[in-house]
Amino acid sequence: MASKKSSTKKRKARQKRSKLKYFLVYLLVFTTLFTVTFIASYSYVLKKESLADEELEVSIAPTTGVEITIPRGSSTSDIANILRENGIIEWPSIFKLQSKINGYDGTFMSGKHIVSKELSYDQLMRVLSSNPVSINVTIREDYYLDQLLNTLSDNKLIEKEAFIKSMNTEKFDYKFVEQIPDRENKLEGYLFPDTYFFDPLSTDREIITKFLDNFDTKFKLDYYARAKELNMTVDQIITLASIIEKEATLPEEKPIISSVFHNRLKSKDPSLKKLQTDATIQYIIYNKEGKIKEYLTENDTKIDHPYNTYVYEGLPPGPICNPGLASIEAALYPEEGTGYYYFVARGDGSHQFSKTLSEHEAAKKKYIDDKEEEEIEVEE
Repeated sequence: MASKKSSTKKRKARQKRSKLKYFLVYLLVFTTLFTVTFIASYSYVLKKESLADEELEVSIAPTTGVEITIPRGSSTSDIANILRENGIIEWPSIFKLQSKINGYDGTFMSGKHIVSKELSYDQLMRVLSSNPVSINVTIREDYYLDQLLNTLSDNKLIEKEAFIKSMNTEKFDYKFVEQIPDRENKLEGYLFPDTYFFDPLSTDREIITKFLDNFDTKFKLDYYARAKELNMTVDQIITLASIIEKEATLPEEKPIISSVFHNRLKSKDPSLKKLQTDATIQYIIYNKEGKIKEYLTENDTKIDHPYNTYVYEGLPPGPICNPGLASIEAALYPEEGTGYYYFVARGDGSHQFSKTLSEHEAAKKKYIDDKEEEEIEVEE
């Protein structure tokens, strides 16, 4: 009797275990089917949204645009959290999942982006996987180094002191850099003037390299050979070009102004060996006082400074600005056979060129002394 009851209990226990096993199997199958169906449906919906979004241009109203910065090396999870912190999305997990499904995971680009909470997740992904917002900077051809640095600093691209240190201490592998003598601000003259688009996260080295790459492209191999023909180094050519850049207003006068300086550099007459260019004195004063002095005094021409071409013979120790291509070409290819050793500004952007000192003095009287007398009479 007891044996029969024991057998019945065992049978019932086996039945319970069997039912539990079937239940777990059914539950597993159901869960799997549900998960697969959910993912497939979700993927289908997202892809439909993606296709619909692709037909529409991503447009962000100025009133809703938000600037975010994606640091370099950010994962999709990091980016999702940045979007949530800026109130752009509510569900980072969905953003991450959709990134994987739609193939955006790992394609997002560091830098600054303009986004909006009005964009769909897919539109956000397309924006973030596109080129980041760049900073447009124009460097003028006659900028002093400090003016160039101020432009970069004003656009929050650099800290001036750190940038100068990088410029002077880091090694840059270019043929022309190897030929630059050791001096303060040795790359002055080689940060080629142009319009640049910088990544806001650019390092100092990356910014400098962009300038030097541009110079390297512009300064052709023929120019190295031409400098050698003139018995000049590349650095001397760029130094001369920087003076031409500052002295010339009209492009057509650059080769003529260049001829004046070349004639003086080649002259054996002691009275002509000094270039006597105001631009070098203005450079000295600007670096000392931070302002441009247009009209110089006789005392200014006596400043004892290696860049003062009224005091020291030949070219100054280095460039006084970053010259453009036209000035570089003028330094390399001066107007031939001019015989000019002097020039004076006419006041309209052009210059009067002279071969002798007496001609030059007459030109000065006409365009400077007489003009000053006229201005005094008007004031009276």
